[in-house]
Amino acid sequence: MNQPLLHLLHLVSPALPVGAYAYSQGLEYAVDSGWLADETALQDWLNQLMCRSLAQLDVPVLRRLVLAWQVGDLEAVNHWNDYLRASRETAELLLEDEQMGMALNRLLGALGLALAERQGYRATPGFACQFALAGTHWSIGVDELSYGFVWSWLENQVAAATKIVPLGQTQAQQLLVSLMPAVEQTCALAAQVSDEDLGISLPGLAMASSLHERQYTRLFRS
Repeated sequence: MNQPLLHLLHLVSPALPVGAYAYSQGLEYAVDSGWLADETALQDWLNQLMCRSLAQLDVPVLRRLVLAWQVGDLEAVNHWNDYLRASRETAELLLEDEQMGMALNRLLGALGLALAERQGYRATPGFACQFALAGTHWSIGVDELSYGFVWSWLENQVAAATKIVPLGQTQAQQLLVSLMPAVEQTCALAAQVSDEDLGISLPGLAMASSLHERQYTRLFRS
């Protein structure tokens, strides 16, 4: 039995109770405002977020968190967790990271991961921090874990788009398949990012997220 693969499938399942379905990361505002007028614009938005944001920040830091957990370096874990927190450009994006991180933290604790206990953290552990902890505990390779992290993000974004664009189920699946090469590209780029090149600001994402905070009607928390 391939236990690491099964645990990875468990981690990236939409049924994982971390509340990812409640967030759109600014997508709801971008659609409502007319920025994303068709499927082509939506595909480009998601592609750019993966290849420019996830590839330059979240996934490279995820890889560093895995290394820190593997050697038991809690100072490094805290450093990279703090780095991601400081990189969230809006209150909504930080809240999303905290809420999903804490939900996964509670789940891992219930599943018997002693390191999920929160005494060792300087600040609220974010989602990538806990995702890396789970991957390390279950001996999931860092490359496979990176693919799972990006795929889970993309699947949630497409699920959000299905509700708010709206997309039909078949269109959503076509979009997922069309973006598979971008998932691969994102993970390949992330593996090459040096510490000096970490981080990137996407003004459109920051604006969509901040404006969403005061959007009159909304389905999602971000």
